[in-house]
Amino acid sequence: MEWEIVIGLETHTQLSTASKIFSSSSTQFGAAPNTQASAVDMALPGTLPVLNRGAVERAIRLGLAIGATVANRSVFARKNYFYPDLPKNYQISQFELPIVIGGSLSFFVGDKEHTINLTRAHLEEDAGKSLHEHFIGPHGESSSGIDLNRAGTPLLEIVTEPELRSAAEAVAYARTLHGLVVWLGICDGNMQEGSFRCDANVSVRPKGQAEFGTRCEIKNLNSFRFMERAIQYEVRRQIELIEDGGTVVQETRLYDSDRDETRSMRSKEDSDDYRYFPDPDLPPLIVSPEWIESVRATMPELPAQKRARFAQDLGLSGYDAAQLTTHRDVSDYFEAVAAALPADQSKQAANWILGELSAALNRDELDIGQSPVGPANLAALISRIIDGTISNKIARDVFAAMWAGEHAGDPDAVIEARGLRQISDTGAIGAMIDEVLAANPATVEEYRAGKQKAFNSLVGQVMKAARGKANPQQVNALLKEKLGA
Repeated sequence: MEWEIVIGLETHTQLSTASKIFSSSSTQFGAAPNTQASAVDMALPGTLPVLNRGAVERAIRLGLAIGATVANRSVFARKNYFYPDLPKNYQISQFELPIVIGGSLSFFVGDKEHTINLTRAHLEEDAGKSLHEHFIGPHGESSSGIDLNRAGTPLLEIVTEPELRSAAEAVAYARTLHGLVVWLGICDGNMQEGSFRCDANVSVRPKGQAEFGTRCEIKNLNSFRFMERAIQYEVRRQIELIEDGGTVVQETRLYDSDRDETRSMRSKEDSDDYRYFPDPDLPPLIVSPEWIESVRATMPELPAQKRARFAQDLGLSGYDAAQLTTHRDVSDYFEAVAAALPADQSKQAANWILGELSAALNRDELDIGQSPVGPANLAALISRIIDGTISNKIARDVFAAMWAGEHAGDPDAVIEARGLRQISDTGAIGAMIDEVLAANPATVEEYRAGKQKAFNSLVGQVMKAARGKANPQQVNALLKEKLGA
Protein backbone atom coordinates (compact mmCIF):
# COMPACT_ATOMS: atom_id res chain seq x y z
CA MET A 1 0.00 0.00 0.00
CA GLU A 2 1.19 3.52 -0.74
CA TRP A 3 1.08 5.89 2.21
CA GLU A 4 0.82 9.65 2.46
CA ILE A 5 2.52 11.49 5.31
CA VAL A 6 0.66 14.36 6.99
CA ILE A 7 2.59 16.76 9.22
CA GLY A 8 1.65 19.92 11.06
CA LEU A 9 4.12 21.90 13.16
CA GLU A 10 3.63 23.95 16.31
CA THR A 11 6.64 26.17 16.93
CA HIS A 12 7.31 27.80 20.28
CA THR A 13 9.26 30.97 19.64
CA GLN A 14 10.69 32.68 22.71
CA LEU A 15 10.25 36.41 22.25
CA SER A 16 13.26 38.67 22.71
CA THR A 17 11.88 40.87 25.48
CA ALA A 18 14.07 41.72 28.46
CA SER A 19 11.28 40.84 30.90
CA LYS A 20 8.59 38.18 31.12
CA ILE A 21 5.18 38.36 29.52
CA PHE A 22 3.23 39.12 32.72
CA SER A 23 5.91 40.27 35.18
CA SER A 24 9.06 42.38 35.33
CA SER A 25 11.34 39.40 35.99
CA SER A 26 14.36 39.05 33.73
CA THR A 27 14.38 36.57 30.84
CA GLN A 28 18.18 36.35 30.70
CA PHE A 29 19.38 32.80 30.12
CA GLY A 30 21.74 30.96 32.44
CA ALA A 31 20.95 32.46 35.84
CA ALA A 32 21.09 30.30 38.96
CA PRO A 33 17.84 28.36 39.53
CA ASN A 34 14.90 30.36 40.90
CA THR A 35 16.76 33.70 40.95
CA GLN A 36 14.53 35.18 38.24
CA ALA A 37 11.12 34.15 39.53
CA SER A 38 8.92 36.82 41.06
CA ALA A 39 5.76 36.48 43.13
CA VAL A 40 3.74 36.76 39.89
CA ASP A 41 5.73 33.94 38.25
CA MET A 42 5.22 31.75 41.31
CA ALA A 43 1.49 32.57 41.40
CA LEU A 44 1.51 33.68 45.00
CA PRO A 45 -1.90 34.80 46.35
CA GLY A 46 -2.80 38.40 45.62
CA THR A 47 -0.61 38.79 42.52
CA LEU A 48 -1.96 39.99 39.18
CA PRO A 49 -0.45 39.63 35.70
CA VAL A 50 0.36 42.75 33.62
CA LEU A 51 0.84 42.21 29.87
CA ASN A 52 4.23 43.07 28.32
CA ARG A 53 3.72 45.55 25.45
CA GLY A 54 6.94 44.44 23.77
CA ALA A 55 5.66 40.88 23.46
CA VAL A 56 2.53 42.13 21.71
CA GLU A 57 4.54 44.24 19.26
CA ARG A 58 6.70 41.25 18.37
CA ALA A 59 3.58 39.22 17.62
CA ILE A 60 2.33 42.04 15.38
CA ARG A 61 5.66 42.03 13.50
CA LEU A 62 5.31 38.35 12.72
CA GLY A 63 1.68 38.79 11.64
CA LEU A 64 2.67 41.53 9.19
CA ALA A 65 5.61 39.49 7.86
CA ILE A 66 3.51 36.41 7.00
CA GLY A 67 0.56 38.36 5.54
CA ALA A 68 -1.75 37.35 8.37
CA THR A 69 -4.64 39.18 10.02
CA VAL A 70 -3.61 40.92 13.22
CA ALA A 71 -6.69 40.76 15.41
CA ASN A 72 -7.94 44.06 16.78
CA ARG A 73 -9.33 42.12 19.75
CA SER A 74 -7.82 38.96 21.22
CA VAL A 75 -8.37 37.20 24.52
CA PHE A 76 -6.13 35.44 27.03
CA ALA A 77 -7.43 32.19 28.46
CA ARG A 78 -6.49 29.78 31.22
CA LYS A 79 -5.33 26.40 29.94
CA ASN A 80 -5.78 24.05 32.89
CA TYR A 81 -3.47 21.12 33.46
CA PHE A 82 -1.12 19.93 36.15
CA TYR A 83 2.63 20.08 35.79
CA PRO A 84 5.07 20.34 38.70
CA ASP A 85 6.89 23.20 36.96
CA LEU A 86 3.71 25.28 36.44
CA PRO A 87 2.90 26.82 39.85
CA LYS A 88 -0.59 28.05 38.94
CA ASN A 89 -1.66 24.66 37.58
CA TYR A 90 -2.81 26.56 34.51
CA GLN A 91 -1.04 28.31 31.67
CA ILE A 92 -2.08 31.72 30.42
CA SER A 93 -2.45 31.34 26.68
CA GLN A 94 -4.79 32.33 23.84
CA PHE A 95 -7.35 29.94 22.45
CA GLU A 96 -10.49 31.01 20.59
CA LEU A 97 -9.32 34.54 19.79
CA PRO A 98 -5.55 34.60 19.05
CA ILE A 99 -3.65 37.75 18.11
CA VAL A 100 -2.50 36.47 14.68
CA ILE A 101 -4.84 34.62 12.33
CA GLY A 102 -3.87 32.92 9.06
CA GLY A 103 -0.91 33.88 6.92
CA SER A 104 1.49 31.76 4.89
CA LEU A 105 5.19 31.07 4.48
CA SER A 106 7.11 30.04 1.37
CA PHE A 107 10.26 27.91 1.45
CA PHE A 108 12.43 25.80 -0.86
CA VAL A 109 13.04 22.08 -0.79
CA GLY A 110 15.97 21.75 -3.15
CA ASP A 111 15.13 24.08 -6.02
CA LYS A 112 11.35 23.61 -5.70
CA GLU A 113 9.33 26.29 -3.93
CA HIS A 114 6.55 25.33 -1.50
CA THR A 115 4.03 27.47 0.37
CA ILE A 116 2.32 26.40 3.58
CA ASN A 117 -0.68 28.06 5.19
CA LEU A 118 -0.55 28.99 8.86
CA THR A 119 -3.52 28.56 11.16
CA ARG A 120 -2.61 31.06 13.86
CA ALA A 121 0.05 32.47 16.14
CA HIS A 122 -0.84 33.11 19.75
CA LEU A 123 0.86 34.58 22.80
CA GLU A 124 1.40 32.53 25.92
CA GLU A 125 3.70 32.05 28.88
CA ASP A 126 6.30 29.32 29.20
CA ALA A 127 6.41 26.85 32.08
CA GLY A 128 9.33 26.28 34.41
CA LYS A 129 11.77 23.41 34.15
CA SER A 130 12.16 20.17 36.06
CA LEU A 131 15.80 19.36 36.82
CA HIS A 132 16.37 15.63 37.14
CA GLU A 133 19.92 15.83 38.41
CA HIS A 134 19.62 13.42 41.34
CA PHE A 135 19.79 15.97 44.11
CA ILE A 136 20.82 14.27 47.34
CA GLY A 137 18.27 14.69 50.10
CA PRO A 138 18.94 14.80 53.88
CA HIS A 139 18.67 11.03 54.15
CA GLY A 140 20.80 10.25 51.10
CA GLU A 141 17.84 9.82 48.75
CA SER A 142 17.90 11.22 45.21
CA SER A 143 15.31 13.76 44.11
CA SER A 144 14.47 16.28 41.40
CA GLY A 145 14.32 20.06 41.54
CA ILE A 146 12.14 22.75 39.97
CA ASP A 147 13.63 25.86 38.35
CA LEU A 148 11.04 28.59 37.79
CA ASN A 149 13.35 31.02 35.98
CA ARG A 150 11.68 30.13 32.68
CA ALA A 151 8.13 30.33 34.06
CA GLY A 152 6.41 33.32 32.47
CA THR A 153 8.89 33.73 29.61
CA PRO A 154 6.94 35.11 26.61
CA LEU A 155 6.24 32.67 23.80
CA LEU A 156 4.62 33.05 20.41
CA GLU A 157 3.26 29.68 19.33
CA ILE A 158 3.06 29.48 15.52
CA VAL A 159 0.79 26.73 14.18
CA THR A 160 0.68 25.42 10.61
CA GLU A 161 -2.11 23.72 8.74
CA PRO A 162 -1.44 19.95 8.29
CA GLU A 163 -0.02 20.54 4.81
CA LEU A 164 3.56 19.28 5.09
CA ARG A 165 4.09 15.95 3.34
CA SER A 166 7.63 14.87 4.27
CA ALA A 167 10.31 15.28 6.91
CA ALA A 168 12.34 17.29 4.37
CA GLU A 169 9.45 19.74 3.91
CA ALA A 170 9.01 20.07 7.68
CA VAL A 171 12.70 20.86 8.19
CA ALA A 172 12.79 23.32 5.27
CA TYR A 173 9.75 25.15 6.67
CA ALA A 174 11.21 25.21 10.20
CA ARG A 175 14.54 26.56 8.91
CA THR A 176 12.75 29.29 6.97
CA LEU A 177 10.60 30.25 9.96
CA HIS A 178 13.67 30.28 12.18
CA GLY A 179 15.42 32.62 9.76
CA LEU A 180 12.36 34.88 9.63
CA VAL A 181 11.90 35.34 13.39
CA VAL A 182 15.60 36.12 13.78
CA TRP A 183 15.43 38.46 10.75
CA LEU A 184 12.54 40.33 12.37
CA GLY A 185 14.43 40.62 15.65
CA ILE A 186 11.61 39.00 17.63
CA CYS A 187 13.63 35.93 18.72
CA ASP A 188 17.34 35.20 19.13
CA GLY A 189 16.82 31.77 17.54
CA ASN A 190 19.15 29.99 19.96
CA MET A 191 17.89 26.42 19.74
CA GLN A 192 20.38 25.07 22.30
CA GLU A 193 18.84 27.40 24.90
CA GLY A 194 15.28 26.47 23.90
CA SER A 195 14.45 29.79 22.24
CA PHE A 196 13.06 28.01 19.16
CA ARG A 197 11.56 24.55 19.53
CA CYS A 198 8.99 22.60 17.56
CA ASP A 199 6.30 20.02 18.21
CA ALA A 200 5.56 17.83 15.18
CA ASN A 201 2.10 16.31 14.71
CA VAL A 202 2.61 13.28 12.49
CA SER A 203 0.10 10.88 10.94
CA VAL A 204 -0.13 8.64 7.89
CA ARG A 205 -3.02 7.65 5.65
CA PRO A 206 -3.45 5.52 2.52
CA LYS A 207 -2.72 7.58 -0.58
CA GLY A 208 -5.95 9.06 -1.93
CA GLN A 209 -7.81 8.91 1.39
CA ALA A 210 -9.32 12.24 2.44
CA GLU A 211 -9.66 11.45 6.13
CA PHE A 212 -6.62 12.08 8.31
CA GLY A 213 -5.02 9.24 10.23
CA THR A 214 -4.50 9.28 14.02
CA ARG A 215 -1.77 11.74 14.88
CA CYS A 216 1.02 11.55 17.39
CA GLU A 217 2.78 14.65 18.66
CA ILE A 218 6.58 14.62 19.00
CA LYS A 219 7.46 17.22 21.63
CA ASN A 220 10.26 19.75 22.00
CA LEU A 221 12.41 19.20 18.93
CA ASN A 222 15.19 21.77 19.22
CA SER A 223 17.42 20.57 16.38
CA PHE A 224 16.64 20.45 12.66
CA ARG A 225 18.59 17.21 12.31
CA PHE A 226 16.71 15.60 15.18
CA MET A 227 13.40 16.85 13.76
CA GLU A 228 14.06 15.10 10.46
CA ARG A 229 15.12 11.86 12.14
CA ALA A 230 12.23 11.91 14.63
CA ILE A 231 9.62 12.37 11.89
CA GLN A 232 11.18 9.69 9.69
CA TYR A 233 11.21 7.22 12.58
CA GLU A 234 7.63 8.03 13.59
CA VAL A 235 6.37 7.60 10.02
CA ARG A 236 8.04 4.18 9.79
CA ARG A 237 6.65 3.19 13.20
CA GLN A 238 3.07 4.11 12.31
CA ILE A 239 3.15 2.43 8.89
CA GLU A 240 4.63 -0.79 10.29
CA LEU A 241 2.10 -0.77 13.15
CA ILE A 242 -0.89 -0.41 10.81
CA GLU A 243 0.42 -2.94 8.27
CA ASP A 244 0.89 -5.46 11.09
CA GLY A 245 -2.78 -5.05 12.05
CA GLY A 246 -2.28 -2.65 14.95
CA THR A 247 -3.81 0.76 15.65
CA VAL A 248 -2.06 4.09 16.15
CA VAL A 249 -2.95 5.63 19.52
CA GLN A 250 -3.16 9.40 19.82
CA GLU A 251 -0.39 10.33 22.21
CA THR A 252 2.52 12.63 22.95
CA ARG A 253 5.95 11.15 22.26
CA LEU A 254 9.56 12.18 22.89
CA TYR A 255 12.51 11.69 20.56
CA ASP A 256 15.47 9.80 22.02
CA SER A 257 18.48 10.92 19.93
CA ASP A 258 20.77 8.26 21.44
CA ARG A 259 18.50 5.46 20.23
CA ASP A 260 17.18 7.39 17.23
CA GLU A 261 13.58 6.57 18.12
CA THR A 262 10.43 8.14 19.51
CA ARG A 263 8.89 6.78 22.70
CA SER A 264 5.58 7.29 24.44
CA MET A 265 5.37 10.11 26.98
CA ARG A 266 1.67 10.46 27.80
CA SER A 267 -1.75 10.22 26.18
CA LYS A 268 -2.48 13.24 24.00
CA GLU A 269 -5.03 15.67 25.34
CA ASP A 270 -7.59 17.41 23.14
CA SER A 271 -8.55 21.05 23.63
CA ASP A 272 -11.64 20.06 25.68
CA ASP A 273 -9.37 18.41 28.26
CA TYR A 274 -7.75 21.75 29.07
CA ARG A 275 -11.03 23.41 30.14
CA TYR A 276 -10.16 26.74 28.56
CA PHE A 277 -11.94 29.83 29.84
CA PRO A 278 -11.10 33.57 29.59
CA ASP A 279 -8.60 34.65 32.23
CA PRO A 280 -10.53 36.93 34.63
CA ASP A 281 -7.33 38.79 35.59
CA LEU A 282 -6.61 39.96 32.03
CA PRO A 283 -8.94 42.15 29.95
CA PRO A 284 -9.23 41.56 26.20
CA LEU A 285 -6.17 42.76 24.28
CA ILE A 286 -7.14 45.64 21.96
CA VAL A 287 -4.73 46.39 19.11
CA SER A 288 -5.69 49.56 17.28
CA PRO A 289 -5.04 50.09 13.55
CA GLU A 290 -2.72 52.94 14.53
CA TRP A 291 -0.64 50.59 16.67
CA ILE A 292 -0.37 48.11 13.80
CA GLU A 293 0.74 50.87 11.41
CA SER A 294 3.33 52.15 13.87
CA VAL A 295 4.83 48.65 14.02
CA ARG A 296 4.68 48.35 10.21
CA ALA A 297 6.75 51.53 9.93
CA THR A 298 9.61 49.87 11.83
CA MET A 299 9.64 46.66 9.76
CA PRO A 300 12.83 45.77 7.85
CA GLU A 301 12.77 44.73 4.21
CA LEU A 302 11.38 41.19 4.39
CA PRO A 303 13.08 38.11 2.92
CA ALA A 304 10.40 37.73 0.22
CA GLN A 305 10.82 41.36 -0.80
CA LYS A 306 14.59 41.01 -0.87
CA ARG A 307 14.34 37.80 -2.91
CA ALA A 308 12.25 39.58 -5.52
CA ARG A 309 14.71 42.48 -5.64
CA PHE A 310 17.73 40.20 -5.99
CA ALA A 311 16.04 38.37 -8.86
CA GLN A 312 14.80 41.49 -10.64
CA ASP A 313 17.67 43.93 -10.10
CA LEU A 314 20.64 41.58 -9.89
CA GLY A 315 19.50 38.80 -12.21
CA LEU A 316 19.80 35.99 -9.66
CA SER A 317 17.80 32.80 -9.99
CA GLY A 318 14.90 32.26 -7.60
CA TYR A 319 16.84 29.50 -5.86
CA ASP A 320 19.99 31.61 -5.36
CA ALA A 321 17.93 34.55 -4.14
CA ALA A 322 16.14 32.29 -1.66
CA GLN A 323 19.39 30.82 -0.32
CA LEU A 324 20.84 34.30 0.17
CA THR A 325 17.83 35.47 2.16
CA THR A 326 17.49 32.59 4.62
CA HIS A 327 19.28 34.73 7.21
CA ARG A 328 19.64 38.47 7.45
CA ASP A 329 23.40 38.29 8.10
CA VAL A 330 23.89 36.28 4.90
CA SER A 331 21.79 38.75 2.94
CA ASP A 332 23.74 41.71 4.32
CA TYR A 333 27.06 40.00 3.54
CA PHE A 334 26.00 39.33 -0.05
CA GLU A 335 24.82 42.90 -0.59
CA ALA A 336 28.14 44.25 0.71
CA VAL A 337 30.07 42.02 -1.71
CA ALA A 338 27.78 42.77 -4.67
CA ALA A 339 27.98 46.54 -4.04
CA ALA A 340 31.77 46.41 -4.47
CA LEU A 341 31.58 44.62 -7.84
CA PRO A 342 30.26 45.55 -11.30
CA ALA A 343 26.48 45.12 -11.55
CA ASP A 344 26.80 42.14 -13.90
CA GLN A 345 28.97 40.19 -11.46
CA SER A 346 26.33 39.60 -8.76
CA LYS A 347 26.01 35.97 -9.85
CA GLN A 348 29.74 35.54 -9.28
CA ALA A 349 29.31 36.94 -5.75
CA ALA A 350 26.37 34.60 -5.09
CA ASN A 351 28.35 31.59 -6.31
CA TRP A 352 31.24 32.30 -3.98
CA ILE A 353 29.05 32.92 -0.94
CA LEU A 354 26.85 29.86 -1.50
CA GLY A 355 29.83 27.73 -2.54
CA GLU A 356 33.33 28.23 -1.13
CA LEU A 357 32.35 30.51 1.77
CA SER A 358 29.38 28.40 2.94
CA ALA A 359 31.46 25.22 2.77
CA ALA A 360 34.17 26.79 4.95
CA LEU A 361 31.61 28.11 7.45
CA ASN A 362 29.92 24.72 7.72
CA ARG A 363 33.23 22.90 8.08
CA ASP A 364 34.37 25.15 10.91
CA GLU A 365 30.86 25.49 12.42
CA LEU A 366 30.84 29.29 12.17
CA ASP A 367 28.11 31.83 11.51
CA ILE A 368 28.74 34.21 8.65
CA GLY A 369 29.27 37.03 11.15
CA GLN A 370 32.31 35.07 12.40
CA SER A 371 33.80 34.58 8.93
CA PRO A 372 37.57 35.23 8.81
CA VAL A 373 37.03 36.55 5.27
CA GLY A 374 34.98 39.73 5.33
CA PRO A 375 32.84 40.99 2.44
CA ALA A 376 35.40 43.60 1.34
CA ASN A 377 38.18 41.02 0.99
CA LEU A 378 35.92 38.51 -0.77
CA ALA A 379 34.89 41.22 -3.23
CA ALA A 380 38.57 42.02 -3.81
CA LEU A 381 39.27 38.34 -4.50
CA ILE A 382 36.41 38.12 -7.02
CA SER A 383 37.71 41.31 -8.67
CA ARG A 384 41.04 39.58 -9.32
CA ILE A 385 39.19 36.80 -11.16
CA ILE A 386 37.25 39.34 -13.20
CA ASP A 387 40.35 41.33 -14.25
CA GLY A 388 42.28 38.16 -15.14
CA THR A 389 44.88 38.43 -12.38
CA ILE A 390 44.06 34.87 -11.23
CA SER A 391 41.90 32.01 -12.45
CA ASN A 392 38.96 30.50 -10.59
CA LYS A 393 41.12 27.51 -9.68
CA ILE A 394 43.89 29.65 -8.23
CA ALA A 395 41.27 31.82 -6.48
CA ARG A 396 40.23 28.82 -4.39
CA ASP A 397 43.82 28.46 -3.16
CA VAL A 398 43.96 32.18 -2.40
CA PHE A 399 40.65 31.94 -0.50
CA ALA A 400 42.01 29.08 1.62
CA ALA A 401 45.03 31.22 2.51
CA MET A 402 42.79 34.19 3.34
CA TRP A 403 40.63 31.96 5.53
CA ALA A 404 43.74 30.84 7.40
CA GLY A 405 44.59 34.48 8.09
CA GLU A 406 47.56 34.89 5.77
CA HIS A 407 48.45 38.57 5.23
CA ALA A 408 45.39 39.64 7.24
CA GLY A 409 43.13 38.13 4.59
CA ASP A 410 44.26 40.56 1.86
CA PRO A 411 43.96 38.68 -1.46
CA ASP A 412 46.43 40.92 -3.31
CA ALA A 413 49.06 40.34 -0.66
CA VAL A 414 48.49 36.57 -0.79
CA ILE A 415 48.72 36.54 -4.59
CA GLU A 416 52.00 38.46 -4.59
CA ALA A 417 53.57 36.55 -1.69
CA ARG A 418 52.77 33.18 -3.27
CA GLY A 419 53.55 34.21 -6.84
CA LEU A 420 50.11 33.24 -8.04
CA ARG A 421 49.55 36.00 -10.59
CA GLN A 422 48.09 34.50 -13.75
CA ILE A 423 50.26 34.31 -16.86
CA SER A 424 48.49 36.29 -19.56
CA ASP A 425 51.44 37.00 -21.83
CA THR A 426 50.57 35.57 -25.25
CA GLY A 427 54.19 34.95 -26.16
CA ALA A 428 54.92 33.02 -22.97
CA ILE A 429 51.79 30.90 -23.31
CA GLY A 430 52.52 30.29 -27.01
CA ALA A 431 56.01 29.03 -26.18
CA MET A 432 54.62 26.58 -23.63
CA ILE A 433 52.06 25.33 -26.15
CA ASP A 434 54.79 24.77 -28.74
CA GLU A 435 56.76 22.66 -26.25
CA VAL A 436 53.69 20.59 -25.37
CA LEU A 437 52.76 20.00 -29.04
CA ALA A 438 56.32 18.94 -29.86
CA ALA A 439 56.38 16.52 -26.92
CA ASN A 440 52.97 14.95 -27.70
CA PRO A 441 52.74 14.29 -31.47
CA ALA A 442 50.48 11.25 -31.02
CA THR A 443 47.93 13.27 -29.03
CA VAL A 444 48.04 15.98 -31.72
CA GLU A 445 47.21 13.41 -34.38
CA GLU A 446 44.34 12.04 -32.27
CA TYR A 447 42.86 15.54 -32.04
CA ARG A 448 43.15 16.06 -35.78
CA ALA A 449 41.40 12.71 -36.21
CA GLY A 450 38.40 14.16 -34.34
CA LYS A 451 38.98 13.05 -30.75
CA GLN A 452 37.93 15.94 -28.46
CA LYS A 453 39.45 14.26 -25.41
CA ALA A 454 42.84 14.72 -27.01
CA PHE A 455 42.37 18.50 -26.98
CA ASN A 456 41.49 18.43 -23.27
CA SER A 457 44.61 16.37 -22.63
CA LEU A 458 46.76 18.96 -24.38
CA VAL A 459 45.16 21.78 -22.39
CA GLY A 460 45.97 19.87 -19.21
CA GLN A 461 49.60 19.47 -20.31
CA VAL A 462 49.93 23.22 -20.95
CA MET A 463 48.37 24.11 -17.60
CA LYS A 464 50.73 21.66 -15.91
CA ALA A 465 53.70 23.30 -17.62
CA ALA A 466 52.41 26.68 -16.42
CA ARG A 467 51.88 25.29 -12.88
CA GLY A 468 48.21 26.22 -13.21
CA LYS A 469 48.95 29.91 -13.67
CA ALA A 470 48.25 30.32 -17.39
CA ASN A 471 45.06 32.12 -18.39
CA PRO A 472 42.73 29.21 -19.35
CA GLN A 473 40.84 31.22 -21.99
CA GLN A 474 44.08 32.21 -23.69
CA VAL A 475 45.42 28.66 -23.52
CA ASN A 476 42.28 27.33 -25.23
CA ALA A 477 42.25 30.01 -27.92
CA LEU A 478 45.99 29.79 -28.78
CA LEU A 479 45.99 26.00 -28.70
CA LYS A 480 43.10 25.83 -31.15
CA GLU A 481 44.85 28.35 -33.37
CA LYS A 482 48.13 26.41 -33.44
CA LEU A 483 46.41 23.04 -33.99
CA GLY A 484 44.40 24.53 -36.82
CA ALA A 485 47.54 25.81 -38.47
